[in-house]
Amino acid sequence: MVEVQETGVRPTTHAKVRILATADRLFYTEGVHTVGVDRIIAEAHVTKATFYKYYRSKDDLIVAYLRGRDAKVRDLLTALDQRSDTPEQHLRALVAEISAEVTHADFHGCPFINAAAQFTDSRHPVHQTIVAHREWYITTVENLFRGMGHPHPGDAVDDFFLARDGAFSSANLGDPVAAHSALLRSFQRILDQAAG
Repeated sequence: MVEVQETGVRPTTHAKVRILATADRLFYTEGVHTVGVDRIIAEAHVTKATFYKYYRSKDDLIVAYLRGRDAKVRDLLTALDQRSDTPEQHLRALVAEISAEVTHADFHGCPFINAAAQFTDSRHPVHQTIVAHREWYITTVENLFRGMGHPHPGDAVDDFFLARDGAFSSANLGDPVAAHSALLRSFQRILDQAAG
């Protein structure tokens, strides 16, 4: 029998993964315009040539970062759907997730709203990535309101995102408890419209 010995050496993470993980952390906590490529290269422990092998530009990396964040939101909504018996349960679970997010110590706002403030040109790939995420998210939530029989699902989704975006901004500015409470009140009013 061959004995396998522990060497204590862990396999290294692939350079492309390290770059994106580093960018995700820095972009979210400090902002996409604030963090430069050289810092990402240094903190990811890669060479400049390796960086540009995987990402032709910083904008390409920002798009990859936002697509990764988009995938997380999509995965969350899929998981909530699988755990929910009704559209209303799904919506309540989503609001609970948002509330938990805005009160988390490491919360720094919505990554899409944060990036949108810095990329206003509608032709820019970063802006287009943000819009694609937003359109998908709005359609998904509107379908949940429609599925629960809300009389005005279009108005409901507008109100929902106004409350969500406001909670994200308010919590990011320093009052997560008030943001959490306001979000819950606003959401309950939207649900009450369906019952009334």
